[in-house]
Amino acid sequence: MLTGEDRQTLRVFLASRGNMRELERHLGVSYPTARARFDQLLARLGIERAAAPAPGRLEVLEAVARGELPIDEALEQLQDEGR
Repeated sequence: MLTGEDRQTLRVFLASRGNMRELERHLGVSYPTARARFDQLLARLGIERAAAPAPGRLEVLEAVARGELPIDEALEQLQDEGR
């Protein structure tokens, strides 16, 4: 389950189209710390950093980034996919 902070981090990351520098500024931390937090978020979502997300996961995340899918619904879809 993602925390409110996790959700906000994901929103900022997606809104900035994956710009880690924007995430760094938003969090008010160094780049390595921002990267580590994002890696932790990916782990909570079941996405390994070294591997590309499965096509279904990627489509869900892209829909969130475009504003077509609320984060809560995306989380449900991602969790259902992992079962």
